[in-house]
Amino acid sequence: MADTAFGPPPDPRLGQVETAYLELTRRRRMYGGILLILFVALMASGFRLAESRNAGGFIDGLPMLLSFPAEVLSEAWRNRANLPGMFLEHLPSLVETVNIAAVSTLLGGLAAMLLALLSTRGLARWPRLTPLFRRMMDATRAIPEIVIALMLIYILGGGPVPAVAAIALHTGGALGKLFSEVAENADPKPVEGLASVGATWGQRMWLGVLPQVAPNWLSYALMRFEINVRASAILGFVGSGGIGYDLKIAMQWGQGRYDEVVAIFLLLFVTIVAIDRLSDHARARLVKGRNA
Repeated sequence: MADTAFGPPPDPRLGQVETAYLELTRRRRMYGGILLILFVALMASGFRLAESRNAGGFIDGLPMLLSFPAEVLSEAWRNRANLPGMFLEHLPSLVETVNIAAVSTLLGGLAAMLLALLSTRGLARWPRLTPLFRRMMDATRAIPEIVIALMLIYILGGGPVPAVAAIALHTGGALGKLFSEVAENADPKPVEGLASVGATWGQRMWLGVLPQVAPNWLSYALMRFEINVRASAILGFVGSGGIGYDLKIAMQWGQGRYDEVVAIFLLLFVTIVAIDRLSDHARARLVKGRNA
């Protein structure tokens, strides 16, 4: 008896699709392998370049990697009875650091709100100037805070004012980008309704956009405040005041002041963890409407 085939004959186009898929897979694997080889080659060449320009050999110095931390911690342990008094001694500097972060976050956040509304498509007061405001945010976001602070210290002298200005400028660019992305997703119907009754641009933004974006904007501002606390501590190393400056002085003294270094590190660590937890809780309440 002859065999009987059931069903339609196989479509010859399926073979072509399978061949094209296998070819695409092989091509992707080849490109992936080439990129991996390039990555490894760049890493190796970069490491050799850094090793040649380093004051000491990296490989040779690896056994000494833990020697300095061990020396610092051992001295701090011997003088552990002095740590509570050092916490109180450096508390004013910590308050100054937090104040620098708070003021710079406030000023940068206000600038970011204005830049975001002026650079958001569909909401901008002057649509033709939208690229200009976006490039302004890119420029302030691209320059690190420490570079701006060094320039301002040269002009204004040391102290908290250059740190506030530097962090506020960087914060304005960073938050402006985030604020703009949130504003782009806002519902345009309230804005259109306000425009239909003759509301000004400021009234449309205040009554139609800000109520929608306020929770997310506040959440981003709180997250930025955490970052700015760390940034203000780092800027203390270049003479901008705060607890970072105290840490720089203690480390420059070296042996005999290592217990003070550990005390400052612990004080800063506890503060950052506390701010992180409080801001996480506040962000969860703002965005999700529940406890963290």
